Amino acid sequence: MNSTLPRPDLTARPHGLTVERMMKAPQEGVYRAWTEEFDAWFAEPGMIRMRAAVDEPYVFVTRHENELHPHHGRFLTLEPHRLVELTWVTGTAGTAGAETVVTVELEPSPGGGTLLRLTHTGFYDQAGVKRHENAWAQHVLPHLDDVLTATRS
Repeated sequence: MNSTLPRPDLTARPHGLTVERMMKAPQEGVYRAWTEEFDAWFAEPGMIRMRAAVDEPYVFVTRHENELHPHHGRFLTLEPHRLVELTWVTGTAGTAGAETVVTVELEPSPGGGTLLRLTHTGFYDQAGVKRHENAWAQHVLPHLDDVLTATRS
């Protein structure tokens, strides 16, 4: 299902990134992590309001280097076990208040895992891209993979 509200206008903020990761978990588990179990791997437990439905707003808080970082947005597109697309807004150290778009595409991979392709667009500049590219590729997605692998064991 796609959003009925207007999509963010990213024309003045053309910078973005794409990272891929082979996840050990099946598509269903990865999709569920992004739509139902966000505080099991990303948000601080108990510091989230999220209901995965198109056009529904969400808010959550993360902790990084002992500081709290609020995030908010809304779901744009949901295709079970295949696609999650949401707006993503954070403060100065993140998107600098820009309404960016995170698109998570899930494809089956051999052996029951999932190819996760994450595209994050709408940054003001390449500095924001670099910060997020490193965070997604080196920290967030590996942590998600570890959490999903541990829960399957």
